[in-house]
Amino acid sequence: MVALTSNNLTVRVYGLLIRNNAVLVSDEFRMGMFMTKFPGGGMELGEGLHDCLKREWMEELGLEIDIVSHFYTTDYYVKSAFDNRQLLSVYYLVAMKKNEDPITDESEIIKDNLLENFQRFRWIALQHLNPTDFTFEIDKKVASLLVDNVT
Repeated sequence: MVALTSNNLTVRVYGLLIRNNAVLVSDEFRMGMFMTKFPGGGMELGEGLHDCLKREWMEELGLEIDIVSHFYTTDYYVKSAFDNRQLLSVYYLVAMKKNEDPITDESEIIKDNLLENFQRFRWIALQHLNPTDFTFEIDKKVASLLVDNVT
């Protein structure tokens, strides 16, 4: 058996922001691939989970957040979609420190004309949230859990 190390493990942390019965999602184009996922990203060496999530939200959305509570941590093997590393994902319910709306553009995305590192945020009403809205299996599972917990 091979020990998990930083060479074969990726830790990612995501925030679930719920407001007015809707959850915030991120549409992104990275590594030649369009994806819909929850906002967050990869933990860096020397960071804790909370620090990572707060940094990611500040970098991506320019928002300061509070961590409200733990929601879900991967409890089964997930292979990264981008390499042969094992993926460990941690999801937290979050709240904004200030009452700001991170959405600035509601226009339809034309996926054929996206540039690398494109990112846009949008709200999905919880009553319309469907696991198939998401690109990655772990986000689909979390979306399903979120629907189960709010209905």
